Amino acid sequence: MNRPLQIFMEYKIKDDSVETYEGAMKKVLKALEENEASDIHWYKAADQGSLYVEMFKVPTMSHYNEIKEKRRDEQHPVFGHLEKYVDGGLKKVHCWAFIEKN
Repeated sequence: MNRPLQIFMEYKIKDDSVETYEGAMKKVLKALEENEASDIHWYKAADQGSLYVEMFKVPTMSHYNEIKEKRRDEQHPVFGHLEKYVDGGLKKVHCWAFIEKN
């Protein structure tokens, strides 16, 4: 039986864009659900300024690769808007996929 993959995305938001970014995340989180992500959690680091992490599950590696590609696409109608908020642009959105081992 295939287990879902646990996905982590990490990035830093420009200090002057935090409020606007947080408002834009409503659409981003909805778009993740529309791309079959589940168990979605969104965090701001308590000790590292404007560092954010998203954690969610996807059913397959194909889903992960598709979401990862979309998240780094400046032309994407939802995810592309984050380009102006992420410090260093969308290429600085770090993504990892993990398989649970217990």
